[in-house]
Amino acid sequence: MKVDIEREVRAFAPGHVTGIFAPATDARDPRGRGSRGAGIVLELGAHAEVRYRATGPRRIRVTSDTGSPVPISTDVARRLAPARGALTVNLRHDLPVGQGFGMSAAGATATALAVARVSGVSRQDAIATAHLADLFGGGGLGGVAAILGGGLELRRTAGIPPWGEVEHRELAVPVLVAVVGGPLPSPRFLRSDRTLARIRDAATGLDELFEDPGLEAFLAASERFTDRDGLAPRPVARLVSSLRRRGAWAAQAMFGSTVFAVPRSERARPGIVTWLLARGVHGVEVRPARRGAGFGRPQPF
Repeated sequence: MKVDIEREVRAFAPGHVTGIFAPATDARDPRGRGSRGAGIVLELGAHAEVRYRATGPRRIRVTSDTGSPVPISTDVARRLAPARGALTVNLRHDLPVGQGFGMSAAGATATALAVARVSGVSRQDAIATAHLADLFGGGGLGGVAAILGGGLELRRTAGIPPWGEVEHRELAVPVLVAVVGGPLPSPRFLRSDRTLARIRDAATGLDELFEDPGLEAFLAASERFTDRDGLAPRPVARLVSSLRRRGAWAAQAMFGSTVFAVPRSERARPGIVTWLLARGVHGVEVRPARRGAGFGRPQPF
């Protein structure tokens, strides 16, 4: 009697909020394309559960808790799946999709790592596959590179390592995030030359941040970027302004109807939380991830 060879693999990739970035898409090798920028890697993200049975013809099925197609992660699974057998990928997201949390990159990366382990593909090739799928699928410009480590991330040169240079710094301060509108699909912005030019002009403080990086420098640069690029929907802009008046650093998460904020002092925090609750704004604190994508949930600092 022939016994089916079955395997189950789970992987996790953290979410991420980008505060400032500049598109960099001119490299000949697409693995070196993406963006220069900075953001915070979050302890919440995307989970991929892969089940594989080695017998029978090649069959691939990708499902998501969103109830909608996930074309970028599906593309990843098709590129990395074994030549024969039935492969099922189930994706679960801790954070809203299309709201500036890098869920397309996280889903693609978690899928890539889990499927690659089943197929015997190297981690480097899995990461490259996720990066290319996210890049060409319109999911983002550098989200995969950003979540390969935790804490405060600095994409000094575009692309996934070793084509790109990404620095990760420990960060223990929780980030307050609040969603105040509908999703803003990334392709709408990334396929507009006019919007990309505006973003490049707004990111003039990026080199200064790289020279002297730190949490406050990042938050200040993110605030200036939000103010200069003019992409924040009105509810986001209003909430950003209100939080700043109440003693917080506040900026738009790129790209989403999401505000991320950090109180300037512990004294300011209770008043900010009380003010948000009084106005019915659902804000949650999310801690930075200690490490990046892998086969165990990243632990917060």
